[in-house]
Amino acid sequence: MKQIFHKILSVLMAFVVLFTTMSFTIDMHYCGGSLVDFSVFTKAESCGMEKEQLIKSCENPEMTEKDCCTDQKIVKEGKEDLKTSFIKLTFERQTFVASFFYTYINLFEGLDENIVPFKDYSPPFVERDIQILYETYLI
Repeated sequence: MKQIFHKILSVLMAFVVLFTTMSFTIDMHYCGGSLVDFSVFTKAESCGMEKEQLIKSCENPEMTEKDCCTDQKIVKEGKEDLKTSFIKLTFERQTFVASFFYTYINLFEGLDENIVPFKDYSPPFVERDIQILYETYLI
């Protein structure tokens, strides 16, 4: 089960890297407020209304109607570099790195000698077992 989870997670991470580095363009052509053509990676085809309006405006120079067709383009640029630079360390990063190394190194540091706080004291002398003498047992 653990191996399957690791394989699924590695494939998902590969797709995340792929989609963050890939850039793409979405091109849309609207005619009269409605979407006529939608295209990813290529230019959207027009509906042909631009050509008719050019001919009409060329025949009548006083005719200056606004074009009913519009093109909309959405561009998503991919990341060029995935590796972040640690050359410039801010004060917060320096503080974090110093405290991390200090705690990590001290985690494995042992004592110089084995300190036993009760080694100078002798154990109590037991003549008889008091629990058996009074027949009191912990349950």
